[in-house]
This record gives sequence, C-alpha cells and structure tokens, in this order.
Amino acid sequence: MDIVVAIKHIPSTADELPVKGNNLDFDSVDFVLNEFDEHSIEQAVLIKEAVGGTVTVIGVDLIGELDGVLHLALAKGADKAVKITADNPGADSHQQARWLAEAIKGLAPNLILAGVQASNDIDGQIGPMIAAYLDIPYLGGVSSLEAAENTLIVNKEFPGGVGAKYSVSLPAVIGVQASSKPPRYAPISKIRQIAQTAKIERLEPVGEASAGLTFKKMAPPVVTGQAEMLTGSSKEVAAKIVELLKSKGLA
Repeated sequence: MDIVVAIKHIPSTADELPVKGNNLDFDSVDFVLNEFDEHSIEQAVLIKEAVGGTVTVIGVDLIGELDGVLHLALAKGADKAVKITADNPGADSHQQARWLAEAIKGLAPNLILAGVQASNDIDGQIGPMIAAYLDIPYLGGVSSLEAAENTLIVNKEFPGGVGAKYSVSLPAVIGVQASSKPPRYAPISKIRQIAQTAKIERLEPVGEASAGLTFKKMAPPVVTGQAEMLTGSSKEVAAKIVELLKSKGLA
C-alpha cells in the first residue's frame, strides 16, 4: 500500500512567540513537527509494517525550515520525503491544501493521512480540503486504522468518549487524531545521519486557492491589569467572589 502523509512544521508552542509585522518573527522561533502529524506518521508506518508498501511524507515549506521535520519523519520510518518550496509565510490552509493536492496527484497513493489539526492554529482544514480537491472521501478524528486490500477499518472518536467503527473504501484521506500506538522515538544520531544522506524531492507549488480572509493585524495581548488572588477558606473565598460579582453588577 502506498501511503502519503501530509505534514506541517509549526512554531514551538513551548517558546515565546514574538510578533514581527503581521506575522511571527520566524527568525526568533524554533519549528517542530505538528503533534497530530507525528501520530499520522506513526500510523502510516504501522500500516506499512502490517501489509507492506511505502510511506511518503510531504509538506509545504513556507519559510525554508521544513527539512529538519522531514528528516525526523524519515528517521521514524518514512521511505521518501517531498517538499513544496512555496516561500510564502502568509499562505492559508486552503492554499496549502491546493498545493498539497496537486503534488499528491502525481504520487497516486492508495491512502492519504494528515493530522486532524495543527497545534498552533487548531484549524483542521487541510485534510478535508485535500480530499475536496482530489474528490475522494475524508474521515477525521480517527484514533486507529486497520488496512485490508482496498478498504480501511477505522475507529472515529466523537465528543463524550463515544467511538464508532467505519469501513472506508480507498483511496481516501484520513484525519488522524491519535495513532494505534504512541509515536516511536527517533534517536538524534539517526536523525543526523539521515540529514547527511537523505534526498528530499523538491516541487514547485501548483494551483491557486484562498479562504477569502484578509489578515490585517497581529499583536501580543494587551496588558490591562493583573490578577487578584483570593485567599482564605473555601467559604471565605466564595463570599469574596459573590461580593466581587455584586460590585461589578453581575449578581
């Protein structure tokens, strides 16, 4: 089975995110593999180990920082890495999905996996939009996959801890929420070795698309005051909260 995993590199949300103009100061932040895409890679490798095939990872390189993430994916078991050299930090999800879909057409996979969303923007549109551009089914919120000949048995999670199993005909796009097993660890030595020897295929972006939104301003939150810490017993704190609400005209 030929599997393509669409991945995204995102600013590390563990760091301060300085703003520069109408975007982040990309020279001052570290980029990491999106958490949900890491689960997608693991799920793809598990399927490959179970039924055979190849795993190709592909991403849009918006600012020239994607290579490290692709090397990590290869160290985790992917067979091939492809990057779309867009050099456009402002490209929205619809545009990235269009570029990815056009590139994936040439790869002709049986299965496409993508993280159900990205941890930095909680957008969740790239997977469904890839499916729309390719005119194939999409199913998101998936926590496990079992592959057969031309079919997948997937477990989809719903709010409230409810799950359901679906049979999905291939080709299809699956939005992975969690892999069947925790993502495997890739040693730094292996990543460095791959970085010295791996060949990353480069593709030019093809196609135009837009979400129709205009980004006007980005700025850090405005500091307007400070938190007031309430002390005392639970009853005393509750009484203080009631008095505070009354003073604000809210009770």
